[in-house]
Amino acid sequence: MKIVRWVLGRIILLLNFIFSPRAQKRDNSEQNLVNQDVEKLKLYQFDACPFCVKVRRSAKRLNLPLETRNAKVAPWEQELINDGGARKVPCLRIEKENGSIEWLYESNDIIGYLEQRFA
Repeated sequence: MKIVRWVLGRIILLLNFIFSPRAQKRDNSEQNLVNQDVEKLKLYQFDACPFCVKVRRSAKRLNLPLETRNAKVAPWEQELINDGGARKVPCLRIEKENGSIEWLYESNDIIGYLEQRFA
């Protein structure tokens, strides 16, 4: 089963590479503001997870330089479990203006949040 998952993961990554979406165009000043806002977001993910690929494709389409963290390695795995509450990916860590942290799970919820905030 592990070999099947590995092969399927590589196929997903290959298809993602071949059919990569185009990034949204913004003028420089607007893109700089978006980049500053995106610095407060971190995506905990696995490289070959199809739901994580879905979120990364959406972020690329929206032209968001989203920092990704591999949830399989320390310290990101422990941070996700301790602070987020579960070792489940994809998970978006959102740092609010008041300093509080929100953990958003589910790929469709993450994509909806990104589109609402940055589209």
